[in-house]
Amino acid sequence: MPDRGGGPTGPRIRVGRPSRRVRTLLMTLGVLAVLAMAFVMFAGFWTDWLWYRSVHYSSVFTTTLWTKIGLFFVFGLLMAAAVGVNIWLAHRLRPPLSAMSMEQQSLDRYRMGIAPYKKWLLIGVTALVGLIAGASAAGQWRTWLLYVNGVPFGQKDPQFHMDVAFFAFDLPWYRFLLGFGFAATVLSLVAAALTHYLYGGLRVTSPGARATAAATGHLSVLLGVFVSLKAIAYWLDRYGLAVKSSDFKATGNWTGLRYVDANAYLPAKTILFCIAVICAILFFATLWRRTWQLPVIGFGLMVLSAILIGGLYPAIVQKFQVQPNEQAKEAPYIEKNIEATRNAYGINGVKPQEYKGGGRVDEESKKKRENADTAANYRLNDPNIVSPTFQQLEQERSYYQFPKTLDVDRYNGQDTIVGLRELNVNKLDKRNWINDHFAYTHGYGMVAAKGTETKKGSKGAPAFTESGLPTNGDLGEYEQRIYYGEKTSQYSIVGGPQKELDYEENGGGQKTYSYKGDSGVNLSNPINRAAYAVSFGEPQILYSGAIGDGSRILYNRTPKERVEAVAPWLTIDGDVYPTVVDGRIQWIVDAYTTSNGYPYASRTTLGDTTADSLSQADSQRTVIAQQNQVNYIRNSVKATVDAYTGDVKLYTWDDKDPVLKTWKKAFPGTVKDKSEIPPKLMDHLRYPQDMFKVQRELLTKYHVTDPGQFYNASDAWQVPNDPTKKDDSAVPPYYLSLKSPGQTQQQFSLTTTFTPSERPNLRAFMTVDADARSKNYGKMQLLRVQGDVDGPEQVQNKLNSMTQVGNFVRDMKGADSDVLYGNLLTVPLDDGFLYVEPVYVQGRKSAYPLLKKVAVSYGTETAFADTLSEGLNEVFSAEGTTKPPGEGQDEPTKPPKTSDPTVQAALDDAQQAFEDGEAAMKKGDWKAYGEAQDQLQEALGRAEEASAKVKDKSADSGDKSGDKSGDKNADKSSDKSGDKKDDSGADQTG
Repeated sequence: MPDRGGGPTGPRIRVGRPSRRVRTLLMTLGVLAVLAMAFVMFAGFWTDWLWYRSVHYSSVFTTTLWTKIGLFFVFGLLMAAAVGVNIWLAHRLRPPLSAMSMEQQSLDRYRMGIAPYKKWLLIGVTALVGLIAGASAAGQWRTWLLYVNGVPFGQKDPQFHMDVAFFAFDLPWYRFLLGFGFAATVLSLVAAALTHYLYGGLRVTSPGARATAAATGHLSVLLGVFVSLKAIAYWLDRYGLAVKSSDFKATGNWTGLRYVDANAYLPAKTILFCIAVICAILFFATLWRRTWQLPVIGFGLMVLSAILIGGLYPAIVQKFQVQPNEQAKEAPYIEKNIEATRNAYGINGVKPQEYKGGGRVDEESKKKRENADTAANYRLNDPNIVSPTFQQLEQERSYYQFPKTLDVDRYNGQDTIVGLRELNVNKLDKRNWINDHFAYTHGYGMVAAKGTETKKGSKGAPAFTESGLPTNGDLGEYEQRIYYGEKTSQYSIVGGPQKELDYEENGGGQKTYSYKGDSGVNLSNPINRAAYAVSFGEPQILYSGAIGDGSRILYNRTPKERVEAVAPWLTIDGDVYPTVVDGRIQWIVDAYTTSNGYPYASRTTLGDTTADSLSQADSQRTVIAQQNQVNYIRNSVKATVDAYTGDVKLYTWDDKDPVLKTWKKAFPGTVKDKSEIPPKLMDHLRYPQDMFKVQRELLTKYHVTDPGQFYNASDAWQVPNDPTKKDDSAVPPYYLSLKSPGQTQQQFSLTTTFTPSERPNLRAFMTVDADARSKNYGKMQLLRVQGDVDGPEQVQNKLNSMTQVGNFVRDMKGADSDVLYGNLLTVPLDDGFLYVEPVYVQGRKSAYPLLKKVAVSYGTETAFADTLSEGLNEVFSAEGTTKPPGEGQDEPTKPPKTSDPTVQAALDDAQQAFEDGEAAMKKGDWKAYGEAQDQLQEALGRAEEASAKVKDKSADSGDKSGDKSGDKNADKSSDKSGDKKDDSGADQTG
């Protein structure tokens, strides 16, 4: 069939060609530009390959790369072929010459314009859609690897009785294929329709038939394919109901089928599947009937059915069957959701135990006092507060730094606060390229302190067990140089002709060093140097004389970065911590396998669930999630990163996890067996914080297993806010060695508290055995508190309301010092809870805080003492404690009487405001409680102001009387009490 329109006619205009020299220059510049772009692309690829080879995980790079390349080409070619073939076919089926209408005359110009370039236009369009489709498919490499390597869970969903692996591994891939099919069909349909229109197969305003028979058949087949895909979508939607998220007003976030899904949507999807199949057959039948009458009727019926059966009918069922008796209707599905959620998050074995909680100080107080000494290893040095103390006392040089939040580890059975002295190039006196990347390359040494006590004679500083530069102490000999750490974000070039600064001696001398490890990438090769110069945007790497034989470049130096790079399928815990094992500093990194496809299990958002007062204050403690929305999580991998060599090792921890088994099939040899974990490393492994935070958040609702009670949310809990912070951030879990009820000895544990929803009193206390060597590792104990027991915020409020505390805070403020509250530790003790909180003081001109007081609370008794022992003695003693007025509430110590009426009136107002606040708290009237607290602060302010005036008057009168009696009494007072006052004054100041 001849082409319409032909090519352009008329005389050719001859244009002057550029000279040969210009053409040669332009061609040379073009070639150089192409080569430069190619080298930039090559540099990124080549440096990645070199890095993976340097850490001995090249198989991860190659597996990921070939998977992406394969998906790119397969789906890119499929998309290009689908669109290209349909454009070619539409052009091939164009009609012959016919009477020209106005519409066709208008299109002639376009046909004439593209006639000479049809082949290139076809290639360009197909290449463009192929590139876009291929790039999109390459991003699905995780989905593909899970699909082809998936192993069964051994658990079946309660609705369709299919293995969970189908929903976790298979269904996501089927959905991708379905989406790709829809995209290819729609693009092919649009491209074919435009081609048919351009060449007269479709007509809008021309007389006669609107479409030729060939165009009708072609487009009908494409529409038939589209409707067939819709039928498949309806069928897959049936299974998708098991992992569908919805908003359920009774419980909030919901995953899985409810009554309306099982009894309305599920049969509706099946009916719509059948209708779509029939409709697709009608479209395919147009190849013989050459009419769209029946397919259009069928398609209209499908759309109408989708509205009535898929939308209206479920709404009617929800309105008239479910809502009148929603609890009874939803009970079976709530039960399935509870069981699946508890299994998916590893909390299915957690059962609340009843615990009185309201401990009293009575005739058994002496025994309780003895038990308090062994109930826990009370960590008075708060790792969240003493970092400035480490910084000031152990920084040694300004270019070293400690993390904002220190870590808790165990050495010799003692809870220990640890931190690495890492490099901070931002604090160098002289910044330049050589100093930043060649001279200052590493930190030096681990510093450790006892968690339970302060150094004698230090007036509140930690008792260091490892200190100095180089460090020495209980840790023995170990490699102290830190080339890989949490704060080490810049690249360094080591091992070459340029010497590194090892550390500065106290006498002012400098020790130099040259890196001896095999970490990093060798820069002796000029190609490597050029590639890194391009990748890092630093041309000096290419020609600097500081780089020579033996030079190696170190980068990707934070532990999280390295583990995430070698295992891109893992989610990384926010808190990595250092430990000394076999003479090396090893970073320990907890890693998780997650899924978003566990049927019936409710989803959680990792970024929100793992947030607390510590992660909000320190962004480095944020979880690195591969997918933020998950409904299945396991701590399946323990990883280590050597602080000197950067060597990364992955160890299997949960060898029963099907997700980990799947990834081990996809990346064989990357994860070592659990049996290969070194014994000394096992001493320092612990239960991870982020896993615990996810589990505790789920247990605020899913501690309830009765569907009716779950529906009513009558026993919903919440994680309380951190009482030591001013913002509304969740209290972090605390590592603590303690004896839980039923245990005979202390166990290293991770602990947290719960309060009722929208209430401040304590509702539950949970611990998990965090010692990796314990046979009960991972076992949780959940104590449900009976009666009205003060929660953390209430205990903090009681403490703040004590006159003794008020006087202390006022005195410290008067001395231009700030008062800092440490972690409020909660310890179960003899049917009650013992609260212990260290209190620090930091002068405005001081660089670090010092432990000055310890607050202790048990039952109705609260003490504020200089030491923990004194606080325990005061709480469990009949002397010096306040007696409860009834119903478990404290009666505050009455303020002492004063002769000044203004001061006394202010104190009386403060007392009344305190009592009003306690009464409001008891009633749950938080508005009134807030007003009472404001009145309390206002009254205390007036009292302080009035007291100051009284002191000023006393001072004035003292000056006047001093002339008369000062000389007379000076000698006597000096002889009798001068030394005593000096001693007490010095102690008080200290």
